[in-house]
Amino acid sequence: MSETPRDRPRRLRTTPAMRRLVAETRLHPAELILPMFVREGLTAPSPIGSMPGVSHHSVDSLRRAVAEAAEAGIGGVMLFGIPTSKDAVGSGATDENGILNVATRAVVEEVGDAIVVQTDLCLDEFTDHGHCGVLDARGAVDNDATLLRYRDMAIAQASAGSQMLGLSGMMDGQVAAVREELDDHGFFDTAVLGYAAKYASAFYGPFREAVQSSLQGDRRSYQLDPGNRREGTRELLLDIEQGADVVMVKPAMSYLDVLSDAAALSPVPVWAYQVSGEYAMIEAAAANGWIDRRRAIEESVVGIRRAGADAVLTYWAVELAGWLR
Repeated sequence: MSETPRDRPRRLRTTPAMRRLVAETRLHPAELILPMFVREGLTAPSPIGSMPGVSHHSVDSLRRAVAEAAEAGIGGVMLFGIPTSKDAVGSGATDENGILNVATRAVVEEVGDAIVVQTDLCLDEFTDHGHCGVLDARGAVDNDATLLRYRDMAIAQASAGSQMLGLSGMMDGQVAAVREELDDHGFFDTAVLGYAAKYASAFYGPFREAVQSSLQGDRRSYQLDPGNRREGTRELLLDIEQGADVVMVKPAMSYLDVLSDAAALSPVPVWAYQVSGEYAMIEAAAANGWIDRRRAIEESVVGIRRAGADAVLTYWAVELAGWLR
């Protein structure tokens, strides 16, 4: 038997040009979405300590940053608002002069025709208890009472010009409730992004600082248990049945199996959120010289796309788009 191998897969790895030619997964700026934080009362950007390179924006600095994002060619931005005052029902979320709605109008005016302006539809940034819904007399999240707040938030955000509402609260029936409310008020073209499989993850840690969370306790009664794969599929199918235009898996890195399942089953686009902890780990390791920062960023996002994500929410969206271009 000859010791010379007949099969030589390495032929397709010989040069950069060859590797580029046969690449199975490619990245494009249009598949990237930038999460952005706007904080009431700021007059200039304020760095977020646990997320190097990410800042709280004022409305003016947000305008400049979204213009840069549009110039980079990314697909969209997802806006999160941080108010100066909070209450038990998150009143600021439905106030037309609340920070998120004011910022949405500003961003739509700045770049609304260039990229998709999306808004986070959840109460956690606006409640003094930090939960994603209103609480009942026992201190537990009241699912159905929360849906009434989500309905009002949907109209407030759509009226401000949001083109896609990101339903991240993980309440049962949230997609159906919001879709019905939007249609009843004539917002037929406002899209719904269902955070279908959102897990109760330790990787949200830096995000708590980013939104100045008031949370006491945890969200395990409404976000998915990290060990449950089939439950993620069940939630995905429910959101699609209720009218979600796009569905989300969050976080990305530790849930690539759930993401792959979703991509195989879903008739609508499937997105994934590369969350704050994933970002912070790579930035911290790179700052210590332990990994090649650019290669790690690119590899991490390629892995999410390879698993089946049609688009990725990532804090590196603009920087990565620059490298791709």
